[in-house]
Amino acid sequence: MSDEREKVELEEESLLAALSSQNMDEFREIFLEQHPYDQAKLFVKLEEEDRITVYKYLSPEEMAAVFENIKDDDDQYEMYLSEMDPTFAAHMLGEMYADDAVDVLNELDKDQVASYLTIMDDEAAEEIRELLHYEEYTAGSIMTTEYISIHANQTLHSAMQILKNEAPNAETIYYIYVIDEDKKLAGVISLRDLIINEPDTMISEVMNERVYTVSVAEDQEEVARKMKDYNFLALPVIDFRGHLLGIITVDDIVDVIDEEASDDYSKLAAISDVDSNDRGPFTAAKKRLPWLIILLFLGMFTASLIGRFEETLDKVAILAIFIPLIAGMAGNTGTQALAVAVRRIAVGDAEEQSTFRMILREAGTGLITGTICGIVVTLVVFVWQGDIFLGILVGISILATLTVATIAGAFIPLIMHRLKVDPAVASGPFITTINDILSILIYFGMATLFMKYLI
Repeated sequence: MSDEREKVELEEESLLAALSSQNMDEFREIFLEQHPYDQAKLFVKLEEEDRITVYKYLSPEEMAAVFENIKDDDDQYEMYLSEMDPTFAAHMLGEMYADDAVDVLNELDKDQVASYLTIMDDEAAEEIRELLHYEEYTAGSIMTTEYISIHANQTLHSAMQILKNEAPNAETIYYIYVIDEDKKLAGVISLRDLIINEPDTMISEVMNERVYTVSVAEDQEEVARKMKDYNFLALPVIDFRGHLLGIITVDDIVDVIDEEASDDYSKLAAISDVDSNDRGPFTAAKKRLPWLIILLFLGMFTASLIGRFEETLDKVAILAIFIPLIAGMAGNTGTQALAVAVRRIAVGDAEEQSTFRMILREAGTGLITGTICGIVVTLVVFVWQGDIFLGILVGISILATLTVATIAGAFIPLIMHRLKVDPAVASGPFITTINDILSILIYFGMATLFMKYLI
């Protein structure tokens, strides 16, 4: 691993030296030998002056391969394109796979998009226009129209000729889709089938008519789940009449999974975008403040609840010592249950029966953990304070709050899922604050009821 890293570092140094000395031939020789992902990694590290030099050294087609592998913030695309000559940028976008070009153009203003499409090659522009009108985060928005299709009344020999001719421009060649005269999807044939069968065999004899498809309006998370479940390399996208519109490849799904995971993690952490490489603290603060303000008011509500039990605290001041313990335990167990619930929803296991079983299981888990923790804390408080009634009060409060918090942590995201709200919005801080409120109510409610045993 260290040898590979040293090699990469040496290549980067050589490339930077070639840029500095304006040695185009040396730069191209080293740069074009690298994988496009490594090219993109180097590109995003460059200063603007060096990037402008790179645009001069590479063709639009070579630059397209770099752009397809950039994993930087989406808002950086506009900056990179603004540095390029508009004609160069338009031709580069036209050389990219259509779905990747759409991802870039979706980050730009409509006027900029229209300008690039006008300059671009007509055929490439038309492909991109077809994809741009699909709603974001749907199958249509991530599909590509660069696939290979054939007809059922052809022989494998003629299909192989089509494959050879169209393969350079296709995003994948492992599946070849069979369509009828109306461009409706009729079947699929794999590259293996083309190779192992006799050349004069008809496509209709070897094609698989049972094709798993996704609707053009289907959510990208559902598409990712289906591709994961069936281990497909690509999935065809159809409209409501069964016309083949495009395909979604596994590399696009990897990006979707990464994007959705980052989005869910951001919401669980109450951050608008955990992957954002913010340029400064003001940008980061602007993105985090909305959730923090909401949590601030919830926290103030929690404080006001404690104030309502001021009389109880005045009589038994030692109760205040255990507030952080009970609230913290409730928040922790609620977050654990939340993680289980969100994960179950994410993998599509949120049917009514499995949901009921999960809530029962979490309730049982909360009861068991609450009982054990309650017994432990009762003994500790008794040994520490010498007051068995105080120990029992704290122990029962722990039992009740852990049980309720576990159920709440599992139930809230499920309710949100039923209401068609992203369950990840029930973030860790949100669940923690809600459980703080519940734990305070339980703890001081029980203390007030059993006050005579504590005084």
